Amino acid sequence: MFGSIVTIGAMIGAITSGRIADYIGRKGAMRLSAGFCIAGWLAVYFSMGALSLDMGRFFTGYGIGIFSYVIPVFIAEIAPKNLRGGLTTLNQFMIVTGSSVAFLIGTFITWRTLALTGLLPCIVLLVGLFFIPESPRWLAKVGLEKEFEVALRRLRGTNADVSVEAAEIQDSIEALQALPKAKMMDLFDAKYIHSVIIAVGLMAFQQLGGINGVGFYVSETFVAAGFSSGKIGTVSYAIIQVPITMIGAILMDKSGRRPLLMVSATGTFLGCFLTGTSFLLKGQNLLLEWVPILAVAGVLIYIASFSIGMGAVPWVIMSEIFPIHVKGAAGSLVVLVNWLGAWAVSYTFNFLMEWSSTGTFFFFSGMCMLTVLFVAKMVPETKGKTLEEIQISINS
Repeated sequence: MFGSIVTIGAMIGAITSGRIADYIGRKGAMRLSAGFCIAGWLAVYFSMGALSLDMGRFFTGYGIGIFSYVIPVFIAEIAPKNLRGGLTTLNQFMIVTGSSVAFLIGTFITWRTLALTGLLPCIVLLVGLFFIPESPRWLAKVGLEKEFEVALRRLRGTNADVSVEAAEIQDSIEALQALPKAKMMDLFDAKYIHSVIIAVGLMAFQQLGGINGVGFYVSETFVAAGFSSGKIGTVSYAIIQVPITMIGAILMDKSGRRPLLMVSATGTFLGCFLTGTSFLLKGQNLLLEWVPILAVAGVLIYIASFSIGMGAVPWVIMSEIFPIHVKGAAGSLVVLVNWLGAWAVSYTFNFLMEWSSTGTFFFFSGMCMLTVLFVAKMVPETKGKTLEEIQISINS
């Protein structure tokens, strides 16, 4: 239960994330999120019992829930189209870098000291927000035209000609503002339902592929496969994520979103299938010398494959495919689905492993194969298009 409290907080953060980012801006939402994370880490550090530990995890989760929506959206709204995918993927790169560092130093320091280290990125973020502009598209949406032009010029450079881009953004905003204010139920209108299916489907498949189960319990999985210690799993998980995610960021605007998703989902299928096979052999007392080899290979292939595509690309596409006037409601729904899936998998993983380790990983491999089919059938390529061009192509 303790491991899933973060995801419960994140689900509530997801529900409120879109409204908050629309009302107080992208930077304001990030400041609020950092405040909740700081409060959460301090509660964990000073905890004297289970209640304060749980509250600390909940506050941290709430902040993460807002962050997980507003940061990809902010990056997508400020980035030029030829760099948008790679820059948005850098968010995932920093997430896996942070988690990898936490995995590694957590093996050497106490959990209270580890909680204090969580304060550092929050403080760096709060300071850094003073030096970056607000999203030009949000400024245009709320009618701050002078600030919109200043922000866009700061982002593109003082000598850059931003007149064409500014005109495209203004025309798009003016067309959207003629529409009524979007509510959650409006997302199921015919003109938005395709985007909703794409974003919700990708987030659901991202989680149903088992990443939070594998990630949270990687050391237990290695022990169950026959290793005397789970530390090798923790260290391997930490080390492999970072370089592979960096490769994904480099390839994002070269190969495109769809190829990365297809390769990534195929690799996660293979990784889960190999891990499931290792548990099957162990249960049948067959080829026992191959059991740990298949388990290690399966988990590492899974983590590498997830890191190159399925970890970041769904967030990139979520930030790209919704028009700005429904982005708040749509983003809240999509992020909620993601965190609901994360909670469901992390909460049930131990129960599933007790039921059948083989069946658990074969189930995840089946979900990964369905992901390949879903991407092939439903997901468009958004590489090299402006956000406004993406809206036109989806609705055409």
